[in-house]
Amino acid sequence: MWAGPLGAKPAEPAPGVKPRGARRQHEPGPMAKSPRRVAGRRLLLPLLCLFFQGATAILFAIFVRYDQQTDAALWHGGNHSNADNEFYFRYPSFQDVHAMVFVGFGFLMVFLQRYGYSSLGFTFLLGAFALQWVTLVQGFLHSFHGGHIHVGMESLINADFCAGAVLISFGAVLGKTGPAQLLLMALLEVALFGLNEFVLLSLLGVRDAGGSMTIHTFGAYFGLVLSRVLYRPHLEKSQHRQGSVYHSDLFAMIGTIFLWIFWPSFNSALTSRGDGQPRTALNTYYSLTASTLSTFALSALVGKDGRLDMVHVQNAALAGGVVVGTASEMMLTPFGALAAGCLAGAISTLGYKFFTPILESKLKIQDTCGVHNLHGMPGVLGALLGALMTGLTTHEAYGDGLQSVFPLIAEGQRSATSQAIYQLFGLSVTLLFASAGLLLKLPFLDAPPDSQCYEDQMCWEVPGEHGYEAQEALRVEEPDTEA
Repeated sequence: MWAGPLGAKPAEPAPGVKPRGARRQHEPGPMAKSPRRVAGRRLLLPLLCLFFQGATAILFAIFVRYDQQTDAALWHGGNHSNADNEFYFRYPSFQDVHAMVFVGFGFLMVFLQRYGYSSLGFTFLLGAFALQWVTLVQGFLHSFHGGHIHVGMESLINADFCAGAVLISFGAVLGKTGPAQLLLMALLEVALFGLNEFVLLSLLGVRDAGGSMTIHTFGAYFGLVLSRVLYRPHLEKSQHRQGSVYHSDLFAMIGTIFLWIFWPSFNSALTSRGDGQPRTALNTYYSLTASTLSTFALSALVGKDGRLDMVHVQNAALAGGVVVGTASEMMLTPFGALAAGCLAGAISTLGYKFFTPILESKLKIQDTCGVHNLHGMPGVLGALLGALMTGLTTHEAYGDGLQSVFPLIAEGQRSATSQAIYQLFGLSVTLLFASAGLLLKLPFLDAPPDSQCYEDQMCWEVPGEHGYEAQEALRVEEPDTEA
C-alpha cells in the first residue's frame, strides 16, 4: 500500500536494506530530544486517551443498550428459537472482518524498516478508539430509538468497516504523524464517515455492499487530503528510512494474505440472507484471483529487467476486492468479476509505478503506503462499475431477488437509470466529505520533525536502540543542498 522509491540511492546502504531513499545525511539521533518535547509527549497522549475514553464511557452509560437479539429479557420474552439469533448468522463474518482490520491492515503497513512497532501499535490504538466512537456516531444516525442506541452484531461489523476506513487514511500519512495527531484524525474522520454513510445509504438510497465508496474511496481521499495539508517539503531527510528490508517485506505479506483470504467475508458481511451473500462472496473471490494475475503480469512488464516488485504484489493484488465492493451483490456474473479484477490489478500496479511519483512532485501529496493506488482509484472504479451494473438492471435478470438488491426499483419508486444516477451522485458526495481532511492542520500536536519520520524511537522503547543511535552518529556528513 506504499509508494515506490524516490530519489537517488544512498552511497553505502546498510547490509540487507533495500536502497530506496535519497542520500543519507548526518543528523542527531532520534533520542536527542528537548526536555519540552519529552514533557509534551509524556502528557499529551495520556491526556487525550483518558479524555476520549472517559467521554465515550459516559456516553455509553447514558445512551447505549443491547438490542432485542442481545438483551436477555427481550429475546426470551419473544419466544424465539435460539438458532434464529442473528449471532449465529453474522458472527463468522464479523470474525473475518475483525481479523482483516487488526491483522491484515496492521501487518500490511510494517514494510518500513524502522516503523514496525508504530504500524502495528497505532493500528491497534486507532482501531480500538474508532470502534467505540463510531458505535455512538452510527447509533445516533441509524439505531436511536426510545432515547437509546441499540447495539448488536451488525453494530460490530459496521464499526469494523469504519475502522478500516480510518486505517486506510492512516496509510497515507504513515510515519509522518504522532499518535496525538492520529487520534484527532480518527475523531473527525469517524464523524464524517458516519455522516457520509448516512447520506448515501439512508437519504440517497445508494447501494454499496462492500464499501467501494463509503470505505475505500472515502478513506483513501480523506488520507490523501490530510497528507497534502501536512505536506513536508524537507522529507528527504528521512527518506533513507522509508525503504524496506527483506524481513519487513515478508511480514507485510502476512497482512496481504490475511486481507486476500478474508475479503469475500468483508464484502458480504452485511448483505442479505439467501442469494445475496453467496453471490457477493463469489464475485469478490473471482475478482481477487484476476487482480492477482494481472498484478504479476504488469509488475514483470514494467519492472527492471522483467523482475517482480514486492510492493505491487503486496498491494495491487488486493485491488480486486476493492473494485467489486459496490457491485459485489449485483448480477455482475463470474466473467464480469474476472474482468473487473483484472482491470483493477493493472491500474493499481501502473499507479505504483508511474502515478505515485507525480502525486508527490506535482501535487505535493506524500502518500506513504500508496493508498491512492490500492483504495482510491479502484474505489472510484468500483463506484463507476456499480453505477453501470445498476443502469443495466432488469426484472428478468433478478426476478424476485430484485427486492433485496434494489428495493426502490422493485417497488417502482425509481427506474434503473435514475438509481444509477443516484449511485454516481453518491460518489460525488463521498469525495466532498473526504475533502474535510483540510480541517486537520495540526502542527502543534508533537509531529515528528522531518529528519526523524518513519522512526519507532520517537514514540517507543525499542530493543537495541542505543546501538542504532551509534550507527546513526557514524554517518558521514554531506553538504546540505536544500533550497
